[in-house]
Amino acid sequence: MEILKEIANVSGKGGLYRILKPSRAGVIVESLDGKGEKTMIGASARVSVLKDVSIFTEGEQDSIPLSDVFLKIRKKHGEKVDIDLKQASDKNLIEFLDEVLPEFDRGRVYVSDIKKIIQWYNTLSAHFPNDFVKSPPKKKTIVVSTEGKSSDESEADDTSEESEAPDTK
Repeated sequence: MEILKEIANVSGKGGLYRILKPSRAGVIVESLDGKGEKTMIGASARVSVLKDVSIFTEGEQDSIPLSDVFLKIRKKHGEKVDIDLKQASDKNLIEFLDEVLPEFDRGRVYVSDIKKIIQWYNTLSAHFPNDFVKSPPKKKTIVVSTEGKSSDESEADDTSEESEAPDTK
C-alpha cells in the first residue's frame, strides 16, 4: 500500500493527514476528515507516517506492518468495518482484531489501538479504495531457444528461435 508513505497521524490531533510538502518549519498536511483543511505541523510535533506503523504480534515475528493488517481487514470485512466505536465493548473490539490478526500481542496492543486501526482503515478505504487491491507480482518469462539456451526476458516473443545467455557482469 504505497499511499501509507503519504499519510500520517499527528500526536494530539485526531484523524489522519496527507503529507503535502515538507518545509523548514515543519510539514504542510491536508486533513482527511472531509474538510480538506491544509495545516502547518511544526517540526517539534510527533508525526507518525503510517508506512512505519506496525502491530505487535506474538510468535516468530515481533510485529506485522499496518499495511498487511489493512489488507487482512479488507479480505474479511470489505470496504468498511461496521463497528460503532462509541458503542462497541472492549470485548467486541478485541474479538474483531483476533478475527483479523489472531497472533496480535494482547499485552501490548490496547483497545485504543484497535479503535485507531478501525478508524484509520475506514478513512483510508473511503479516500483511497484502489490502494487496498494488492497488485499481482510481476512475472518473469523465460524463453528457451531450440539450442537449449535460456535467458530472462520481461516480454517473450513466440516466434523467437534463439536467445542470448544472461549478461553476467
